Amino acid sequence: MRIFDNQNIQVPLSSIILKVLYGLNRKRVKGRENYLNNIQNGRPVIIAVWHGHLLSILHDLRNEKVNAVAGTHKDADLISKIAEKWGWSMIRGSSKEKGSAAYKAMIKTLKVPGSMLFITPDGPTGPRRKPKPGIIRAAQATDAVIIPTSVFSTKNWGFTNWDTFYLEKPFGKIFIEYGKPIEFDKKMNQDDCIAEFISAMNQTEKFNLYNTNNKNV
Repeated sequence: MRIFDNQNIQVPLSSIILKVLYGLNRKRVKGRENYLNNIQNGRPVIIAVWHGHLLSILHDLRNEKVNAVAGTHKDADLISKIAEKWGWSMIRGSSKEKGSAAYKAMIKTLKVPGSMLFITPDGPTGPRRKPKPGIIRAAQATDAVIIPTSVFSTKNWGFTNWDTFYLEKPFGKIFIEYGKPIEFDKKMNQDDCIAEFISAMNQTEKFNLYNTNNKNV
């Protein structure tokens, strides 16, 4: 039915569905203090998660004061509208379209003490797990810390395009790990920064996977 093409119906309906799906999962979150302590101390924070797992973080940080970067393509419209409904402020742009305006908005956001910016560093169109340079440059320009973030779930649907985009099924477990903050000196070159960033993301995944499999943690 074409009625469901109407965003006035599509957005609230999708919002309810996501809340139900994620609300029917058991969730364990570790490392939340890694971003909260910095925010409380007035340090700007960038939450970074790979594109395929963004929905779990969107739900976890719903109703928080979050600014987020999303592409301008049609697929990003619905998620952006849901994020706004849940209290987020959206910056629309990517390295391929409206990149300069989006980057300026990122810098403006991060210059506010204690602000929080959410980025999928390999989005919106990949390559998978290859970060764009914007996240590093923004952190260097504003003295923001980056929180590498990992998500695992026991039940999910995977939708494959340039990456696998996950939507959690009900009655599973979701494990979220907010990793240790990383920061980059302005004098560091981009290649070294990107290598360190990928290493931190991988390390956070390893911690999360270990905690997922260790019932005593």
